[in-house]
Amino acid sequence: MITTPSDVREYRRDLKRALRNQFLGNTLETFASAFRISRARAFEGIDLPGLIGEIAEGKDASIQRLEELFQSFKTHAEAAGVKVHTARTALEANALIASIAAENGVKRIVKGKSMTAEETFLNDHLEKAGFQVTETDLGEWIIQLRGEGPSHMVMPAIHLSRKEVAELFTRVTGTPQDPENIDGMVKVARRELRQAYLEADMGITGANFAVADTGTIGLVTNEGNGRLVTTLPRVHVALVGFDKLVPDLPSALRILKALPRNATGQPISTYVTWITGATQCTTAPEGRKVMHIVFLDNGRLALARDPLFSQALRCIRCGACANVCPIYKLVGGHNYGHVYIGAIGLILTYFYHGRQNARAIVRACLNCQACKAVCPAGIDLPHLIKEVLRTVLETEGRKPAKNRLLARILPNRKLFHFLLRRAYLAQRPLTGGGEYIRHLPLFFSPEHQFRSLPAITGTPLRDRWHKMAPQVKDPSIRVALFGGCLVDFVYPEQAAAFLELVKDRNVQVEYPQDQTCCGLPAKMMGENTVAKAVAIQNLKAIDPADYDYIVTLCASCGSHIRENYPKLLGDSSGFGVKMHQFMDKIIDFSSFLANVLKVEPAMFREGGPKAAYHAPCHLCRGLGVTQEPRELIGTAGMEYAPAKDEDVCCGFGGSFSLEFPELSAELLTRKLDCVEAAGADLLVTDCPGCVLQLRGGMDRREGKKIPVKHIAEALAEQKRANGRRSG
Repeated sequence: MITTPSDVREYRRDLKRALRNQFLGNTLETFASAFRISRARAFEGIDLPGLIGEIAEGKDASIQRLEELFQSFKTHAEAAGVKVHTARTALEANALIASIAAENGVKRIVKGKSMTAEETFLNDHLEKAGFQVTETDLGEWIIQLRGEGPSHMVMPAIHLSRKEVAELFTRVTGTPQDPENIDGMVKVARRELRQAYLEADMGITGANFAVADTGTIGLVTNEGNGRLVTTLPRVHVALVGFDKLVPDLPSALRILKALPRNATGQPISTYVTWITGATQCTTAPEGRKVMHIVFLDNGRLALARDPLFSQALRCIRCGACANVCPIYKLVGGHNYGHVYIGAIGLILTYFYHGRQNARAIVRACLNCQACKAVCPAGIDLPHLIKEVLRTVLETEGRKPAKNRLLARILPNRKLFHFLLRRAYLAQRPLTGGGEYIRHLPLFFSPEHQFRSLPAITGTPLRDRWHKMAPQVKDPSIRVALFGGCLVDFVYPEQAAAFLELVKDRNVQVEYPQDQTCCGLPAKMMGENTVAKAVAIQNLKAIDPADYDYIVTLCASCGSHIRENYPKLLGDSSGFGVKMHQFMDKIIDFSSFLANVLKVEPAMFREGGPKAAYHAPCHLCRGLGVTQEPRELIGTAGMEYAPAKDEDVCCGFGGSFSLEFPELSAELLTRKLDCVEAAGADLLVTDCPGCVLQLRGGMDRREGKKIPVKHIAEALAEQKRANGRRSG
């Protein structure tokens, strides 16, 4: 039985232990890099957004009629000689399968890979009932011998080295195994498992599909064990979640088009098996195989009725949300999930295995949106994770101090800004008059020393604005600048750089003084009421009808406004029209300069620094902006220096870096290593939060300290240099 820490302190101890596992980190890093390439190749020539939309639409339609589809499946399957059952809970499913085994005189059982069986802890139940159970998927067999759960939904033993497997096989067989002889170890596994197949009375599998209009189940595997399990034993039991029901074969094939490509980068898996009805079997009493299909509810039918969380049932179990997750890449599946791992695991754990198992792990999300971008069913995974967090906090009524503080301060704009101004005075003993807080207050642990924090500015942007922003007579474009907290109170120079770049372009830029935090920090901490309150404040402060564009220098602010304001406010709040106008006019800095102003090379000097680029998560995935910043680097005369993993999160994640500093520090180190390896003289990015993380990390870094700048600052410097040259 798998256990997962419910206490964050205990959970962090597990994370630290995983970070020290160098083999695990190297293996997952190598796999993640290879996966990105193989997946891209596998989807070449395919309209992937269109396919995702079709899968999502089809799954949603099926989710709304699961019980109807079940009745159709049951009718057709039973007509073909199959006995179909339902199990309300995991315990009921396990007991039912054990009773089927007992009724048929079963002693030995072979199993195909099944996450649904992992969900119910079926093996534990059967073994306690006296049955001999053997997993036949190679990875599953290995972890069964080790007494572990899977660390990945598709590759359950990815966390193990060949040395560890060789030691395990040596112990099992009594014969020394060479860890370098992989083919030899595979032969050992085949030899050991072959006898299990021949002696088994029952085979148990899951199913990737349950086709309602024919009573057919479909299995997708890369090893021949799935077919052996379903054909050799005289009894076959399939344990299937209700969510695997599809109306017809074309619906299943549509999912199949994406499943192997998204799971392992293969156009098709080695084996795709379709089973309709009980087949002939000479060892069975009546000459036909005894076949049972058990449909597991375990909360699925209730989940299907929820207007928000029902989309979690779209999951096709490809495991890609783990493959691209920066945190999974650091610590592996045993530490980033319960039974189900990765982003979908953080959600399903709460519904299938309870609040106790979800409480700690659901906090460990960066909101980098990599999982959402890769999901073949279009599940809004980051949003659902934060909604689970919100639900857990509200249910338990024990909110962290940071939540309580934020809920008190953030909705009151005047109080919030007053405290930020006071913080400038309070930080003086910690800055030594410099730009960084290098000596953190005592309430920070030593683990937070991995970066220097920026000092709060003495004069916020809002107090400088009347002197900074010129009035333009008859402007061709009217712009509202949405500053966000960091630009306003930490990096006003980024706004100054923006003004410098739009100067003489007939652009009137205004800074509405009643604007406040975008609300993303509150949303990420599960404080939706607070996030909604500040969203309304911003809609009152900035009337989109007064402007052609609302420009933001913060990708996170722009993404949050575009994605989350509709979720927070809805169309019935009285702000529906203004909200959509606001969303339509919000634009990031790079897109505004590249696509609206269409800046040209003549504006900048030639021969600038060699610049690496960090793509903020909320820009490249949240707003879908990828080319414009890189084009601007070249337009501004700088040499673009491609770096590995440019679009992988820098590890900031707002309050995430405070709650999980060990993970944030490791992600930051890897990011800066990639920049250094690119031979860059400068690192630019589009988000002040990323600037905070990257610049603070670079300040703590030994050796070469590469300057980190917002791309607006880098472009403004290139423009100034061009002006000096012209002068």
